[in-house]
Amino acid sequence: MDPAVALIRTTLNATSLAAPGLAGRAAYELYRHPLRRSRVRTRERAVHERADTRTLRHRGERVVVHRWGDGARPVLLMHGWQSRASRFADFVPRLRGLGLTVVGYDAPGHGDSGGRTATVLDHRAVALRLQEEYGAFEAVLAHSLGVNAAFLALREGLRAGRLVAVSGVAEISWLPAGFCAVLGLNATVERELRRRVEGGAMFPGIADVRAHFDAARSPEEITLPILVAHDEDDDVVPFAQAGRLRAAYGDRLELLATRGLGHRRILTEPTVIDNVIGFLSAGAPAVTAAEPGAA
Repeated sequence: MDPAVALIRTTLNATSLAAPGLAGRAAYELYRHPLRRSRVRTRERAVHERADTRTLRHRGERVVVHRWGDGARPVLLMHGWQSRASRFADFVPRLRGLGLTVVGYDAPGHGDSGGRTATVLDHRAVALRLQEEYGAFEAVLAHSLGVNAAFLALREGLRAGRLVAVSGVAEISWLPAGFCAVLGLNATVERELRRRVEGGAMFPGIADVRAHFDAARSPEEITLPILVAHDEDDDVVPFAQAGRLRAAYGDRLELLATRGLGHRRILTEPTVIDNVIGFLSAGAPAVTAAEPGAA
């Protein structure tokens, strides 16, 4: 076990017995801020270094944007928590082979960007900023927490022809339980953490956090074709999250279930990449999305 995780577990669980509010505040700070900043992996470096890189400003922070291609026929990459755009490196050559421009970003607090943290609202805002520059996207390829952000962005003005959702978080309300399970935190800490996340501390002005960030709500608002890839052995985001999306979107959603790849290796598995490329190259549907501001 990671010594830092063991220390967090022991300290917060013990603190919750006498001061649950204090333990909850500490858990909330850990929940908001990535425990580590991902680096470019060796297998990703060649692709990462071929990108044209620039920055934009969001909430006063520097956000690094990576682009492979000349800007025509753009595809947007949306990474997950404690991740970065380079995690999609194995997809980039294949997407370029379809004549697509690949556009990714490192969210605030992640990768090479500034800041300390990012919520799905920040991902949504960056995605919409990039749409102002590139226009509607032919597709969005998202992973993990980026999947939830992608659904939110599509409801609030992002235009895309297709969506690929890999190992996705369907509902924000699941995250506190998942976070506490990974760290081994007890029910008291989870309750206090959930109260802060859903009670307005993280998302001020949003009355019903559970409903607002549920990717399965009002499926009629998102009419584009969807491919969901999720591993049945995912130990980070349960496979049930994919089932929730499948139940909501029905025949408009194709589910690719894998085994033995977990939460991260699924992004490098050749058969998964083949399926994604096949899905994206199957025709050129009209760009669709919810009306901006739809709720």
